[in-house]
Amino acid sequence: MDTARTAAYLRRIGVERPAAPTAQALRTLHLAHLRSVPFENLSIHLGEEVDLTEKDLLAKVVDGHRGGFCYELNGAFAALLAALGFEVTLLQARVYGDGGQPGIPYDHMALRVRTDDGGDWLADVGFGTHSHLPLDLAGRGEQPDPGGTFRIAPAPGGDLDVFKDGEPHYVVDQRPRALADFGVGAWYHRTSPKSHFTRSLVCSLVTPTGRVTLSGTKLTVTTGGERQITELATDAEVLAAYERHFGVVLDRVPRVAEPVRIGGR
Repeated sequence: MDTARTAAYLRRIGVERPAAPTAQALRTLHLAHLRSVPFENLSIHLGEEVDLTEKDLLAKVVDGHRGGFCYELNGAFAALLAALGFEVTLLQARVYGDGGQPGIPYDHMALRVRTDDGGDWLADVGFGTHSHLPLDLAGRGEQPDPGGTFRIAPAPGGDLDVFKDGEPHYVVDQRPRALADFGVGAWYHRTSPKSHFTRSLVCSLVTPTGRVTLSGTKLTVTTGGERQITELATDAEVLAAYERHFGVVLDRVPRVAEPVRIGGR
């Protein structure tokens, strides 16, 4: 990523270029990203392609002022961090489902980030409701965060389990991966009827006081733990909410497709 594109990305998230790739700089970038770039799956329901190349990810997030799901957000953030001098490794993770079992390989992308002052961090701006700040990868105790209380624990095979508020969030494989490796996971989540991304709409952003989420026509604003839910009545109201709360300008409302019925059932 060249200097001009790096500067444009920093303007996108409202942060000055850090003087050095330190842990404090990483925390600032991480939180700013969560507050500026929404977690959203709108491309799936707008019929847009999802291409996991650095060029396409930056075009969407920086030039298009859009968000994305984990592969897009963490993929783009990794490119920014690398351009700023951080040592970044892509990690594949499997998300724990309702039954307590991890999902498919490459279910999720997270980042291991090494800083100049010796830190080794788990950064993740693409999980939805996760930590607001990077987590200490070497820490094995509780890690308080504005998003909850997190803990990282050893798992079989050298993997790491990530817990939030005592519940398993996902299991991380520590072996380095390439961006192209996540293509199969991205394809599954944007095409499979079993993926929650194909069955629902979400656009969500951390705010200084909580979170704002638009799910279809339901707008939820959380402030200090209190939720205000508004049902939007028209397409015009939905499009205006995308622009007002997330800076996302659309020419049509994304809609969840009807599930395909097999055998006439």
